[in-house]
Amino acid sequence: MTNPEVAILMLCLFIFLVLLGFPIAFTLVAMGVGFGYYAYYQGGIETVADVFDNNIFYLLNQNTYSVMENDTLVAVPLFLFMGYVVERANIVERLFYSLQMAARNLPGSMAIAALITCTVFSTASGIVGAVVTLMGLLAFPAMARASYHKGFASGVICAGGTLGILIPPSIMLIVYAAIAELSPLRLYAAAVFPGLMLAGFYILYVIFRVFLNPQIAPKPRQEDVPPAAKIYMDLLVSFVPLTVLIMLVLGSILGGLATPAEAAAMGALGGLVLAAMYRSLTWEMLKQSVFLTAKATAMVCWLFVGSWTFASVFSYLGGHDVIEQWFVGMNLSTWQFLILAQLIIFLLGWPLEWSEILIIFVPIFLPMLDTFGVNPYFFAMLVALNLQTSFLTPPMAMSAYYLKGVLRNQIELVEIFKSILPYLAIVIFSMVLMYQFPEIALWLPDYLFGEYSQ
Repeated sequence: MTNPEVAILMLCLFIFLVLLGFPIAFTLVAMGVGFGYYAYYQGGIETVADVFDNNIFYLLNQNTYSVMENDTLVAVPLFLFMGYVVERANIVERLFYSLQMAARNLPGSMAIAALITCTVFSTASGIVGAVVTLMGLLAFPAMARASYHKGFASGVICAGGTLGILIPPSIMLIVYAAIAELSPLRLYAAAVFPGLMLAGFYILYVIFRVFLNPQIAPKPRQEDVPPAAKIYMDLLVSFVPLTVLIMLVLGSILGGLATPAEAAAMGALGGLVLAAMYRSLTWEMLKQSVFLTAKATAMVCWLFVGSWTFASVFSYLGGHDVIEQWFVGMNLSTWQFLILAQLIIFLLGWPLEWSEILIIFVPIFLPMLDTFGVNPYFFAMLVALNLQTSFLTPPMAMSAYYLKGVLRNQIELVEIFKSILPYLAIVIFSMVLMYQFPEIALWLPDYLFGEYSQ
């Protein structure tokens, strides 16, 4: 076989192994080293030392070192730690209760409160699994007791929880910045309006659907509503401190006062302060947060080591050239290229998670952006919106599995799948809207940092 054929075989074999359930990070490393040994093989193995005389081992070592010294990735463990501390400080529970009382006169007030809580918590966490799991334990039982339709309630939680990979400080955007070698500051600025727009569309959908069918979300009983003074005091106590922390973190980044890593460190310290304020800072909570942070960070780092090794070998074998020539040979216009690229990413979201799509497949499209004259930050926001679908598209809709994992026999998985389909349609509509009006993503970064020039 020619080298490009080997590269395509490498890619197909990787997808097959992932679908079988092999760990992604170590599959990437194994595939990269295995096919890399073939790619860099120079012949002649006479001694044991000759077996290891292959450039693939040097490449693996260099990629590992590059990941460890990457300044952008330093923000990942710090943002993760901030999210885990906030999650365990009981702030979210207070916030959800206060918001549902404040929104009591709106149709579907508890669902709206859940979406707003997800949005706020997403900005403090950026971890989809954590948001969906916590809201499944907190909001779903409350909505069930209020006689909300279970499918409707599950769809709200699944959709709201996915906002964590889009709204800054998103871990996904940090990873994207490192992969595409883009400014994380501009990416964060570009994601603000698309994230808020998507959250707003979710809320509007909830209000409209409950207006048409009030039985799925009954209004709270008047006797269950506390005095207005208590409602707004609870809202002040729970909402303001967390919002101030988030605004300080994002404001320092977008204002150019701190790098993402520095802002993440400030956020981690702020999370500890909030936990102490709410009397939730214990040794056990701190130990759990550190353990979960180390576990998630290790996964991200090994994903990078494996993906960079895999991508380097794939490119060396000519895989990127084959795919680029295929796209160029189709004589696509810019809009056709964007639609085809996003369609491929959308279809990959059925069997794969966002991390696999982002780290393995998005780099295939990045070299073609100059060819088709596409702003890389605009493309990044289309991808970021599209990756929401990887959590909402059956059969691998991970948000549904996260929720099913905590609810167990309270609801069937098929019912959760049905409930998230309207939100999947909203994501696709948001992508179309942003394509028609790129300023939704590009206005804020251009205003803050000057117009981008390729």
